[in-house]
This record gives sequence, structure tokens and C-alpha cells, in this order.
Amino acid sequence: MKRIKTLVYGILAGFCISLGGAIFLSLDNKIVGTLLFTVGLFTIVTQGFNLFTGKVCYVFEKDGSYALDLLFIWLGNLIGCLIFGSLLLCTRVGAGLSEKAAGIVATKLGDGLLSIFLLSVFCNILIFIAVDGFNNGKHELGKYLALFFGIMVFILCGFEHCVANMFYFTVAKAWSGKAILYLIVMTLGNSVGGVIFPLIRMACNRKKEEVAAK
Repeated sequence: MKRIKTLVYGILAGFCISLGGAIFLSLDNKIVGTLLFTVGLFTIVTQGFNLFTGKVCYVFEKDGSYALDLLFIWLGNLIGCLIFGSLLLCTRVGAGLSEKAAGIVATKLGDGLLSIFLLSVFCNILIFIAVDGFNNGKHELGKYLALFFGIMVFILCGFEHCVANMFYFTVAKAWSGKAILYLIVMTLGNSVGGVIFPLIRMACNRKKEEVAAK
């Protein structure tokens, strides 16, 4: 039952990210588009849905079974993006968004794997700052600023978010062996980027505890 809930909450997170992606594709103003894209992540963190890029940041703070949870979350995110994107293509706005997404996807798939990996690492450093800042921030305004600016910055910088790209690949009708390979590399990059700051924090806390124990 727990795995089913994990999967369902992953699907709902996929819906939310897809909604943000649809808003972003609908607007010509990138600043406004990135701001409104954040509505998707805001919904996820306030409703407690499961987004892979946020959850992977805490993998070293959990037990071994958490790795399986992450797999279910990733699959749920993919299912959510596939469903939302496919349904969107059945509407009158689908063609226009598909054309715009195709241009974005072409740039991504034309990039090198090392570049994609590094852009994905950078992305999840910002995702961690955004999500952890929202969850653990001491000041109410600061929590929201961390969330919104963290997300806006990674989009404006062109960093790679594996779940958002699940949606873009679907709407652009760009799924292929190459797209799957790139998605795997993005997932690995997001995973690495997500654990950098948590590992540094854990090391610093451990050092502080050792000093205090002396």
C-alpha cells in the first residue's frame, strides 16, 4: 500500500510539473513564464507530492529501502508527464505548444552528454536550495523566496530538470532511444547535484559533533 501511495503521489507531482511546463510554453515572456512555472513546484511542496528531483536530495539521510521509493517516484513522475502531455496534445492548444516544445527539445538533444550531465547537476543544486529552503527556512517570506527564485534561476540559466523534460519530450512527440538516453543522463546529473549540499552539511555537522565531544 505504501508503494502505491508513493507511485500515486509521484504521478500527481508529474501532473504539477507538466502544468508548470504548459504555462511556460504558453508565454513568450521568459521571466513571467519561469515565475508561473514555479506554481507547479509550489503545489508539490505544499501538498506533499513526490517529485524525484526533490526527494533524491535526501537519499543519504534515509535507509536502504529509500532507493526503491525513488524508483517508484521517478516512474510516477514519468507516468504523470506522459498522461498530462498526451491529453494536452488532444486539445486545441496542443499543436502550438508542441511546436514550441519541439524547438526546446531539439536544442537539448543536440547538446553533448557531458554538457547535459553538468547542466543537470547545476539544476538540482538549485532544486535543493529551493526545496530545503522552503521546508526548513526560519522566516516565512524567506521560505517562499527560496522556492520561487531557486526555480526561476535554474530555468533562466537553461539547466536540465529530468521531470520537466519528461513533459517536454512528450508534448514535442520526441521520444526516441536518444531521448531516453539523455533522460537517464539528466536523472543521474540531477541525483549528483541533489546530494552535494546535503553531503557537505552532513560532514560539517559530524565535524561539529566531534569537536563538541572532545
